[in-house]
Amino acid sequence: MKFKLSHLDKQLRVVGGLLQPITQVKSPKTFKKVQWLYKKLYAKKRPKSDDIFYREEWIKGNAGNKIRLCIYGPKNPTTTKPITGLLWLHGGGYANGLPEQETGTIEEFIHTSETIVIAPDYRLSIEAPFPAALEDAYASLLWMKNNAKTLGINENQLFIGGESAGGGLTCCLSAYAKDKGEVNIAYQIPLYPMLDDRMQTPSMQDNNGPLWNITSNKTAWKLYLGTAFKTDDVSVYAAPARLNTYAGLPPTYSFVGREEPFYDETKNYIEQLQKAGIKAQLDVYQGVFHAFDLVVPKAKISKKAHHNLMKNYKMATKTFYQSQN
Repeated sequence: MKFKLSHLDKQLRVVGGLLQPITQVKSPKTFKKVQWLYKKLYAKKRPKSDDIFYREEWIKGNAGNKIRLCIYGPKNPTTTKPITGLLWLHGGGYANGLPEQETGTIEEFIHTSETIVIAPDYRLSIEAPFPAALEDAYASLLWMKNNAKTLGINENQLFIGGESAGGGLTCCLSAYAKDKGEVNIAYQIPLYPMLDDRMQTPSMQDNNGPLWNITSNKTAWKLYLGTAFKTDDVSVYAAPARLNTYAGLPPTYSFVGREEPFYDETKNYIEQLQKAGIKAQLDVYQGVFHAFDLVVPKAKISKKAHHNLMKNYKMATKTFYQSQN
């Protein structure tokens, strides 16, 4: 699906026009350069709100590595009871990104419903391919569960979520955690997730949209999957669109743009959850490019998307619980 700037929301059109010609990543080396830029832009970003704390924790990964966790929460919670725990996974095509880039969204979650948010700085594909990111995400999830009492988290309300590749990693983590049986996830929030390495859906084919497109997607999947790319040996824990069963996965909320590359794979994933009898909701926005809400957060349509996201999040914190084994 060829992307047309004329189809964009008016408040996104200028930024979309600037991004479209410069965001076609053809080489893994480009991702390494982009990561340098991410660090310059976001490494020192902290919550703007005085009522939210930030601290870091280092934990051990399964590969002998150390994982940096960014931890956020209300400085003065209004309750003495344990509150929701949310593991939030940043985007960046598995090749780029930092937890700090998600600070604005994380603040929104905490202000919507008091939450302890843990955002791991998982290993990127430019340094380690699959399953590194999943291993780090799972280690972070287990750490959140095992330290729930100390963190002030209700262990029966462990949520996970993320955007783009972080959304894809969310879906991978849900499936992996379900199969491992060590931790139960109560709710997941995969926003416009990166799910399908095969790239055969209509919305992905020939998509040359701003920020993310079939060219960048192909480069990212090749880097993430290594020798498994373009084979049938790709794990469902790398590409959840390959899942054969959706039974037992957690209730889900997502949103996606109608014209963006991940539209079809997001829609298909939500529909499969619904067919499996799982409560799942998808909001679709017309005239937007990938990650529009983060790139142009003040646009009316971005505000609408986050209003609906937070409305669903608040509902979820009052509704969804899952006891631990």
